[in-house]
Amino acid sequence: MSDPAVERLRRRVLHPFFFRIFLLGQLPLGLFAGLRVRALDEDRCQTTVPYGWRTKNPFRSTYFAAQAMAAELSTGVLAMAVVKSAPSPVAMLIIDLEATFGKKATALSIFTCEGGAALRAAVEQALATGEPATATVETVGCMEDGTEVSRFRFTWSFKKRS
Repeated sequence: MSDPAVERLRRRVLHPFFFRIFLLGQLPLGLFAGLRVRALDEDRCQTTVPYGWRTKNPFRSTYFAAQAMAAELSTGVLAMAVVKSAPSPVAMLIIDLEATFGKKATALSIFTCEGGAALRAAVEQALATGEPATATVETVGCMEDGTEVSRFRFTWSFKKRS
Protein backbone atom coordinates (compact mmCIF):
# COMPACT_ATOMS: atom_id res chain seq x y z
CA MET A 1 0.00 0.00 0.00
CA SER A 2 2.19 2.77 -1.29
CA ASP A 3 -0.54 5.41 -1.67
CA PRO A 4 -0.44 7.82 1.34
CA ALA A 5 -4.25 7.99 1.63
CA VAL A 6 -4.49 4.20 1.68
CA GLU A 7 -1.70 3.94 4.24
CA ARG A 8 -3.56 6.44 6.48
CA LEU A 9 -6.71 4.33 6.18
CA ARG A 10 -4.72 1.19 6.99
CA ARG A 11 -3.16 2.75 10.09
CA ARG A 12 -6.54 4.12 11.21
CA VAL A 13 -8.41 0.80 10.96
CA LEU A 14 -5.58 -1.22 12.54
CA HIS A 15 -5.12 1.15 15.52
CA PRO A 16 -7.60 0.21 18.27
CA PHE A 17 -8.34 3.77 19.44
CA PHE A 18 -8.63 5.36 15.99
CA PHE A 19 -10.72 2.45 14.71
CA ARG A 20 -13.18 2.92 17.59
CA ILE A 21 -13.47 6.60 16.67
CA PHE A 22 -14.05 5.58 13.03
CA LEU A 23 -16.77 3.13 14.09
CA LEU A 24 -18.39 5.68 16.38
CA GLY A 25 -18.80 8.07 13.46
CA GLN A 26 -19.49 5.61 10.64
CA LEU A 27 -20.83 2.36 12.13
CA PRO A 28 -21.90 2.79 15.78
CA LEU A 29 -23.51 -0.65 15.95
CA GLY A 30 -20.16 -2.14 14.91
CA LEU A 31 -18.55 -0.36 17.86
CA PHE A 32 -21.17 -1.78 20.21
CA ALA A 33 -20.73 -5.29 18.77
CA GLY A 34 -16.95 -5.15 19.22
CA LEU A 35 -15.89 -5.44 15.57
CA ARG A 36 -12.13 -5.20 14.88
CA VAL A 37 -9.88 -5.18 11.83
CA ARG A 38 -7.11 -7.69 12.40
CA ALA A 39 -5.17 -7.35 9.11
CA LEU A 40 -5.26 -5.29 5.92
CA ASP A 41 -3.09 -5.27 2.83
CA GLU A 42 -3.69 -4.72 -0.90
CA ASP A 43 -5.46 -8.03 -1.47
CA ARG A 44 -6.72 -9.21 1.90
CA CYS A 45 -8.62 -7.98 4.94
CA GLN A 46 -9.43 -9.84 8.17
CA THR A 47 -12.04 -8.68 10.65
CA THR A 48 -13.32 -10.19 13.88
CA VAL A 49 -16.56 -10.26 15.80
CA PRO A 50 -16.56 -11.58 19.38
CA TYR A 51 -18.98 -14.10 20.79
CA GLY A 52 -20.56 -12.58 23.87
CA TRP A 53 -23.63 -10.98 25.38
CA ARG A 54 -23.69 -8.17 22.76
CA THR A 55 -23.64 -10.53 19.75
CA LYS A 56 -25.23 -13.73 21.08
CA ASN A 57 -28.65 -14.98 19.96
CA PRO A 58 -31.06 -17.14 22.02
CA PHE A 59 -29.53 -20.28 20.46
CA ARG A 60 -26.14 -19.62 22.08
CA SER A 61 -24.30 -18.65 18.92
CA THR A 62 -23.26 -15.39 17.29
CA TYR A 63 -26.28 -13.68 15.78
CA PHE A 64 -26.29 -13.73 11.98
CA ALA A 65 -26.54 -9.92 11.80
CA ALA A 66 -23.35 -9.54 13.86
CA GLN A 67 -21.62 -11.98 11.51
CA ALA A 68 -22.92 -9.98 8.52
CA MET A 69 -21.48 -6.75 9.97
CA ALA A 70 -18.03 -8.30 10.34
CA ALA A 71 -18.28 -9.90 6.90
CA GLU A 72 -19.29 -6.62 5.24
CA LEU A 73 -16.50 -4.81 7.05
CA SER A 74 -13.91 -7.26 5.69
CA THR A 75 -14.99 -6.50 2.12
CA GLY A 76 -15.83 -2.85 2.71
CA VAL A 77 -12.48 -1.82 4.16
CA LEU A 78 -10.78 -3.46 1.19
CA ALA A 79 -13.12 -1.60 -1.18
CA MET A 80 -12.47 1.68 0.66
CA ALA A 81 -8.73 1.19 0.24
CA VAL A 82 -9.14 0.64 -3.50
CA VAL A 83 -11.38 3.71 -3.86
CA LYS A 84 -8.93 5.86 -1.88
CA SER A 85 -6.10 4.88 -4.23
CA ALA A 86 -8.13 5.71 -7.37
CA PRO A 87 -6.98 8.75 -9.36
CA SER A 88 -10.57 10.12 -9.53
CA PRO A 89 -13.42 10.08 -7.00
CA VAL A 90 -15.41 6.84 -7.05
CA ALA A 91 -18.70 6.01 -5.33
CA MET A 92 -19.22 2.53 -3.89
CA LEU A 93 -22.37 0.69 -2.88
CA ILE A 94 -23.40 -2.87 -2.02
CA ILE A 95 -25.98 -4.13 -4.50
CA ASP A 96 -26.23 -7.80 -3.54
CA LEU A 97 -25.54 -10.14 -0.63
CA GLU A 98 -25.62 -13.92 -0.32
CA ALA A 99 -24.86 -15.86 2.84
CA THR A 100 -24.59 -19.46 3.97
CA PHE A 101 -24.16 -20.66 7.52
CA GLY A 102 -22.47 -23.96 8.30
CA LYS A 103 -21.79 -24.29 12.02
CA LYS A 104 -22.80 -22.36 15.11
CA ALA A 105 -20.36 -19.55 15.88
CA THR A 106 -19.65 -20.07 19.59
CA ALA A 107 -16.34 -18.19 19.84
CA LEU A 108 -14.56 -15.26 18.22
CA SER A 109 -15.22 -15.34 14.46
CA ILE A 110 -12.59 -14.18 11.96
CA PHE A 111 -13.75 -13.08 8.50
CA THR A 112 -11.19 -13.15 5.71
CA CYS A 113 -11.71 -11.53 2.32
CA GLU A 114 -9.05 -11.98 -0.35
CA GLY A 115 -10.84 -10.04 -3.11
CA GLY A 116 -8.62 -6.99 -3.46
CA ALA A 117 -7.72 -7.77 -7.09
CA ALA A 118 -11.38 -8.11 -8.15
CA LEU A 119 -12.28 -4.84 -6.42
CA ARG A 120 -9.34 -3.05 -8.10
CA ALA A 121 -10.36 -4.38 -11.52
CA ALA A 122 -13.94 -3.11 -11.06
CA VAL A 123 -12.77 0.36 -10.00
CA GLU A 124 -10.37 0.53 -12.94
CA GLN A 125 -13.18 -0.50 -15.30
CA ALA A 126 -15.55 2.13 -13.86
CA LEU A 127 -12.92 4.82 -14.29
CA ALA A 128 -11.99 3.72 -17.83
CA THR A 129 -15.55 3.44 -19.17
CA GLY A 130 -17.40 5.99 -17.05
CA GLU A 131 -20.05 3.31 -16.49
CA PRO A 132 -20.78 1.52 -13.21
CA ALA A 133 -18.82 -1.71 -12.70
CA THR A 134 -19.34 -4.49 -10.18
CA ALA A 135 -17.20 -6.95 -8.29
CA THR A 136 -18.42 -9.91 -6.25
CA VAL A 137 -16.11 -10.87 -3.42
CA GLU A 138 -16.36 -13.66 -0.87
CA THR A 139 -15.47 -13.55 2.78
CA VAL A 140 -15.24 -16.67 4.93
CA GLY A 141 -15.92 -16.66 8.66
CA CYS A 142 -14.07 -19.16 10.83
CA MET A 143 -13.60 -19.60 14.54
CA GLU A 144 -10.01 -19.56 15.80
CA ASP A 145 -9.89 -23.36 15.72
CA GLY A 146 -10.50 -23.22 11.95
CA THR A 147 -14.14 -24.29 11.99
CA GLU A 148 -15.98 -22.48 9.19
CA VAL A 149 -19.16 -20.83 10.45
CA SER A 150 -20.34 -18.80 7.46
CA ARG A 151 -19.61 -17.53 3.96
CA PHE A 152 -20.78 -14.25 2.56
CA ARG A 153 -20.68 -12.97 -1.01
CA PHE A 154 -21.04 -9.23 -1.45
CA THR A 155 -21.45 -7.55 -4.81
CA TRP A 156 -20.03 -4.03 -4.78
CA SER A 157 -20.89 -1.47 -7.44
CA PHE A 158 -18.40 1.28 -8.28
CA LYS A 159 -19.20 4.42 -10.25
CA LYS A 160 -16.99 7.33 -11.24
CA ARG A 161 -18.25 10.50 -9.58
CA SER A 162 -18.82 13.47 -11.85
